[in-house]
Amino acid sequence: MTVDFEDCIKDSPRFRANIDEVETEVVEIEAKLDKLVKLCGGMIEAGKAYVTANKLFINGIRDLSQQCKKDQMISDCLEKCGEGLQEIVNYHMVRLVLFSFVSPHVSDCGMDPDVRKFKNTKKHFDKVREDLEIAQVKNAQAPRNKPHEVEEATSTLNFTRKCFRHLALDYVLQINVLQAKKKFEILDAMLSFMHAQYSLYQQGYNLLDEIDPYMKKLAAELDQLVIDSAMEKREMEHKHATIQQRDFVYDDPKLEFNVDAPNGLVMEGYLFKRASNAFKTWNRRWFSIQNSQLVYQKKLKDSLTVVVEDLRLCSVKPCEDIERRFCFEVVSPTKSCMLQAESEKLRQAWIQAVQASIASAYRESPDNYYIERLDRTASPSISSIDSANEPRERSGRGESILQRILCLPGNQQCCDCGQAEPRWASINLGILLCIECSGIHRSLGVHCSKVRSLTLDSWEPELLKLMCELGNSIINHIYEGSCEEQGLKKPGPNSSRQEKEAWIKAKYVEKKFLKKMMASEVLVNGVRKSERRWNSRKCRRHNSATTVPKTHRKYRQEPGSASPATLSSATAALERKFRRESLFCPDELDTLFSYFDTGSGPHSLSSDSGLGGSTDGSTDVLVFESVVDSVTEEECEVSEDSSNEAELEPEASDPEDLRELDPGALLYKACRARNLPIMAEALAHGADVNSVNEEDEGKSPLIQAVIGGSLIACEFLLQNGADVSQRDHRGRGPLHHATYLGHTGQVCLFLKRGATQNDGDEDGQDPLSIAVQAANADIVTLLRLARMNEEMRESEGPLSQPGQYSSSSPTEQQYKRCIQEFICLNIAEC
Repeated sequence: MTVDFEDCIKDSPRFRANIDEVETEVVEIEAKLDKLVKLCGGMIEAGKAYVTANKLFINGIRDLSQQCKKDQMISDCLEKCGEGLQEIVNYHMVRLVLFSFVSPHVSDCGMDPDVRKFKNTKKHFDKVREDLEIAQVKNAQAPRNKPHEVEEATSTLNFTRKCFRHLALDYVLQINVLQAKKKFEILDAMLSFMHAQYSLYQQGYNLLDEIDPYMKKLAAELDQLVIDSAMEKREMEHKHATIQQRDFVYDDPKLEFNVDAPNGLVMEGYLFKRASNAFKTWNRRWFSIQNSQLVYQKKLKDSLTVVVEDLRLCSVKPCEDIERRFCFEVVSPTKSCMLQAESEKLRQAWIQAVQASIASAYRESPDNYYIERLDRTASPSISSIDSANEPRERSGRGESILQRILCLPGNQQCCDCGQAEPRWASINLGILLCIECSGIHRSLGVHCSKVRSLTLDSWEPELLKLMCELGNSIINHIYEGSCEEQGLKKPGPNSSRQEKEAWIKAKYVEKKFLKKMMASEVLVNGVRKSERRWNSRKCRRHNSATTVPKTHRKYRQEPGSASPATLSSATAALERKFRRESLFCPDELDTLFSYFDTGSGPHSLSSDSGLGGSTDGSTDVLVFESVVDSVTEEECEVSEDSSNEAELEPEASDPEDLRELDPGALLYKACRARNLPIMAEALAHGADVNSVNEEDEGKSPLIQAVIGGSLIACEFLLQNGADVSQRDHRGRGPLHHATYLGHTGQVCLFLKRGATQNDGDEDGQDPLSIAVQAANADIVTLLRLARMNEEMRESEGPLSQPGQYSSSSPTEQQYKRCIQEFICLNIAEC
């Protein structure tokens, strides 16, 4: 409402009425605004309580989602809905913040300085107007006969009227300004409020619109779930009715035992067991026959109590001489256990189950009694293999190595998708995988990837050591070398199986991400190094008194064709460095050799064997370059009391530049150098694991690994398809070379992999003849045991094949344990 300035000058009744109306309106607006501010504050507090309640509700949804982790459908639904509701709560919090800004603005409409000024001006206006009315009354009452009073009253009236008009004009101006200002300030505050509301609901709509396809998909799945649930309910009702009609007479087929159960559980059920205390109380327990043991438990969370450790050592019989019915007794050498079934048929079923388990245990595993007897009658050195402490120590070492595998660079995550805590491995690649990627690797075939569980499968020491030599970082550096150049993104843990499968096939089968072997780069110890050259050194012996012609040759020359040389203290020093002492006692050697080959013992070596004494008293030690590389000058020196001394001499061979090697040649050199990362890179670039070097007597990479002295390199090649029986041009296979060099661990590994030992080389010597000539008692014994084992296996029937452990006789079990023990003893030197 606007007040006219003309009415203000006239001080008309209309002006006074307008002034009163405006004053009343301002007071009422101020009261309404104060009330609105209080209501807005209450709304904000209620909104905060609403947000808090929503947060608690969302936390409850998340807790329920965690509880339903096993049900993927429910878990995903709760998780996605919880995320959506959380976003909506966040929008509500933003709206409350906007309201908290709007509320003071609305409050300012009532506490505006213009309103306070208006109120102060109103007070002056009312006072001046009252003074004007008094002056008018005095002026009207002034008598004519008193000019002095008339003049004074007139003067006062004029002055008061003038003040009133000035103040009235100011008052009207303030009223008009206040009216205009109130208008746009209230509109602005309301518009801000509505914008906050609009933002909330618009953002909520957008969010719900994004998850609308998921909700529609979930609704369709829910409809199908309801249909399936109804069908399942009808099936269960039908089964329930069928079971109710059945006459339970304890002849349910489910009570029958199954000796060939895949989980090893032959039979289970409730039985009463008589306690061994003085009161002979009977307790009902859940019994089961599993893994050739009779066990029981009271509750599922309780651990199993073993009644009989080995069913082969017990017998079972019914008991008719006690008061209770349906009783039978399980008798072991140390105790007996009285049990009671619920019916005669159940008792007979339990007795038959125990008897069948006893028979099955005798068929499937050798009798421990005979194995223990064989161990006791064997030589002390052999029986020491199965000492009580070594299995525990070996288990501890295995766990330690397993931890080392998990601690290798990159092994904390899956090699292909980055999933944390991988528990599967590809043993021929040397990497760790998550369970999903391991399934994809398994589908590639064993020629590409051999998958094994870190926790569920058994691990041989050589495999554990092999895994420690590689790891995810090294293999990814090879197989993903060009990913950055190509701008490719690796799948993550949350990627789909299709993405992971496509990546793995492209990485390992198609090998699309390999970095080309640059002219000046090669992978060494898992990182790219600059140019490296190959060379070797030899350990040369010379006599301080007389100079003897030195023999410089590599291993590719025949070891047996060397000039006769005597074994000296330097030889003994080298053997102590690079060969462990024999597993057998010295006093057994004569008996062993006399038993195996009469006249071929250590005291009857032929003069041309290359190991006997020399006729001229000279000494010459031939050290293979694979050994010399790790021998220091101090290790080659002999004591001052000896007439001979050793020194290192560079080999007169031309160094070979790695830049000139193709993958096959690189693999050949890397096998000699025991460098598994280079071997892995060469195989990745297409090197043939069974290729031969025509320039080096047709030797294969596996033979080179034997010469290098690394059991782990041999295991790596065998895991990647190397032929254990492949020979060179001289008819010598890996087993021949390992026997020549006295590498007992490699001999065991090749025997374990089925290498044949009956074929001779071009000189007609088989590995056993070579070992006998070298007086290596360990290898002689192992080869004899392997040959005897093959002969016994062949005599069992046509199905037994050499190199395959199909038989479970005590002799073969002992042979396999010997082989594995030798590998364990030699694994640390590789």
